[in-house]
Amino acid sequence: MHVLQQPVLVLSRSYLPVDRVTVKEAVCLIARGKAEAVEMGDGKTWLVRSIRKVYEVPAQICLTAAGVERIWKVPPVNRKELFARDANLCQYCGSKRSLTIDHVLPRSRGGQHIWENVVTACEPCNTRKGDRTPEEVGMVLKAKLKPPVHPAVAFAEQLWKS
Repeated sequence: MHVLQQPVLVLSRSYLPVDRVTVKEAVCLIARGKAEAVEMGDGKTWLVRSIRKVYEVPAQICLTAAGVERIWKVPPVNRKELFARDANLCQYCGSKRSLTIDHVLPRSRGGQHIWENVVTACEPCNTRKGDRTPEEVGMVLKAKLKPPVHPAVAFAEQLWKS
């Protein structure tokens, strides 16, 4: 792979992972003063020469722009966010057809409309489960129920997997 196409991790001012760019884009950010090099201990750097200057580009850069970082809050439980969290899959059988919202502990039994109690379910699984808990019907959830994570954390998890 050509040096200018190597990946560079971009961190926000508070050192949260924001993006992954190429060395070429990182040099542009550094040259315009919008980012600075960050040494993370791995020592991996690339030397990029221009007509007047030599840039040492590490595998990580940090943005210096004074943009206000938004405060992220856990979104309210709604269909769009729920389907995104569950990757548009039924959490009982894995189907992608006729998806609905299911309360693991039914609302009629005191279940709340919160992230830890709501899943995506296909119509057949939701009908089969009815007004009972998954354990009572012999159904097993495919994933642990939790609220969506901060976008920077999700991006970092994706980086670590690749």
